[in-house]
This record gives sequence, C-alpha cells and structure tokens, in this order.
Amino acid sequence: MLFALGEPVAFVALVVAFLLGLALRAVAMRFTARVVGLGESRGPLRAREEIDPFGAVCAAIGGTGWGRQVTVDEVPRWKGRGRAAAVFAAGPVACILAGELIIAGYALAFSGDWLAMLSPGVILRGYLPLPYAEQAVLSLGTGLLGFGLLALIPIPPLDGFGILWHALRRPGPSMAWLRLWFEDKNIGALILLIAAFFPLGYPLLLHIVDVLGTLFLRIWA
Repeated sequence: MLFALGEPVAFVALVVAFLLGLALRAVAMRFTARVVGLGESRGPLRAREEIDPFGAVCAAIGGTGWGRQVTVDEVPRWKGRGRAAAVFAAGPVACILAGELIIAGYALAFSGDWLAMLSPGVILRGYLPLPYAEQAVLSLGTGLLGFGLLALIPIPPLDGFGILWHALRRPGPSMAWLRLWFEDKNIGALILLIAAFFPLGYPLLLHIVDVLGTLFLRIWA
C-alpha cells in the first residue's frame, strides 16, 4: 500500500479493501462453520482480533496481506475432512468473489480496456493512470482479489494450509514439520514478509499474485 501513496485515492481504496477482506473472511468462515456444524464453540466476532500484525505489515509493503491465523486445531475434522476444508476455503473464496463482482462492475461502468493491460500487482502498487473514480473501484476490487488469492497459498499462516491439511486423509510427519517451523516458529510469516520486500523494484509476492490473478482481470477485459 505504501507504494500507492503517490495516488491517494488508490491508497485509501487499498486500505479499505484490506480491512474489508479481513471482515469478509471472518464472517464467511464463521458462517460456513455454523452451516456445516463446526461453529458451536466460536466466540463473538471482534474486529481487532482478526488482524495479524505480520499480515498488516505485509499489506503495507506488498499491497496485500492476511488476517489472524486460524489453526487446523480450531476447526475439527471429526465431522468430515470436507467440512473442515470448506471452512478454510470460505474466507478466500468470499474475498475473490467480492473482488470479481467489483471488477465486473468496473468493466460495465467504465471501459474495460485497461484490464487487458494491467496486472494485479501493478494495481496493488497504485500505478494507475486513471481518473479517481476508476482508481477507487479498480483498487478496491483488486485489493479484495489479491487478499483472497494470497490466502489460498498452502503454507501457514495462510488459509490454504488448512485446506491442504484437511484434504489429506492422514497428515504425515512432513506436515507436522511444516506446522512446527512455519506456524509455531513463524517461518511462514517471515518468508511472506521477505517476499513482500524483495526484490525492491517489484516484490516476489506480487509476481505470485500476478500468476494467480491476472486471468481474473482478463476475463472482464
């Protein structure tokens, strides 16, 4: 987000997208947990508890980040691995769908020509030679899209790891090792932060988001 300070409208829209992504993820996961019968023990939703400090720093530097880690221990699998995996998938999917709806609205309200030339990473850095209204809508939609796509990467502290864990019938020693180092020792968050900082010209994290998300822009071009 900090790279977008030169475009105040885009910067504000990216901040709003990150905060909205946090809220939408939390609501979607809790709703899904209740629907599949795994949400009985969840407490009330508190906005400040959904913020992950490392995820917020990553958003500030790299343009997108993540929310509070929900560990695989918080979502029991005794009612079925598919139900547990659905809870972890609900947050990212909700954010991706919300982002796509906003981007579709942008394509309908304005010209979609820019969508054929821009990548998500460029938008997340605030490099938008567009009128303010278009900057706001496109940054908001892409911010939500990037938030959801990043969450699908299958390493702690991201939700994709929960999907992978519950997709496995019996998580083995390698998965336990991954939890120990990437979750308990925060190596996963460190790797993501490094990817958000380097290379300085165009961080690796944005390359990853581009690979995952460029098609989501192109379909509306």
